Amino acid sequence: MQIGIVSRCDKREATDLAAEIGRFLNGRAQIVYDDETARALGQKGVPLEALDTDVVVTIGGDGTILRVLQNLQHPIPIVGIKVGKVGFLADVNPARALSVVESLLDGFHVSAHSRLAISVNGRPLPSATNEAVIVTARPAKILEYSVQVDDHEVDVLRADGAIVATPTGSTAYAMSAGGPIMDPQVGAFLFVPLAPQKLSVRPWVVHETSTIVIKIREKDAAIVVDGQYSETVHKNDEIRFYKDEEQSLFVLGEQSFFEKVPIKLR
Repeated sequence: MQIGIVSRCDKREATDLAAEIGRFLNGRAQIVYDDETARALGQKGVPLEALDTDVVVTIGGDGTILRVLQNLQHPIPIVGIKVGKVGFLADVNPARALSVVESLLDGFHVSAHSRLAISVNGRPLPSATNEAVIVTARPAKILEYSVQVDDHEVDVLRADGAIVATPTGSTAYAMSAGGPIMDPQVGAFLFVPLAPQKLSVRPWVVHETSTIVIKIREKDAAIVVDGQYSETVHKNDEIRFYKDEEQSLFVLGEQSFFEKVPIKLR
């Protein structure tokens, strides 16, 4: 079995654990480090984009997982060891890291989560496992945009911005902005306005086969994908969101989604 290891290299605890896992599995699995982790360990690695293993173990927080997912050339199952503050996706305690990675050698079950494909004026952006956030390019300035679902105009809003999220991302920024918590297996996407200047506006849940279109009506804005990628969008730009053909793959842990929510988000 080939096991990829990607660590958060600005945390010594993460790189130390990456080295420990490598020693622990030596001779029982082929270990492949990404370039950054390998450099921190004084070893040879491969670019993150070139990882092609049976499973990838990430050591860090949810941001580390999202960075890996955004850079992989094709879906690979992920198991996340939590070394950081945010750990909803990365839910393995470091104290259990060795036993969890050892269990991978006997096989594992995978949960597939929908991703959002995104384009600006027809030009593709990286896909989102959690969400895409559109915010004003200048702080404290309001943004005006229209929202369409399957060519039906839903609303024209003045707001701080908008979130389009997957069910996986419903427990992240979308939840903090007032959106509902969704089971990751639900076939739907979320549209959540950020601080809208209208009392009647509420979050929308749309079917995953729908296409959501946000058109910027004035001012520049920024679109941020999974907190990893960002770029500026301009007046009259059209941003489309739809179901990606590929999914994000996660190794199933011991806790179900409904067990994790009250523990992680209390």
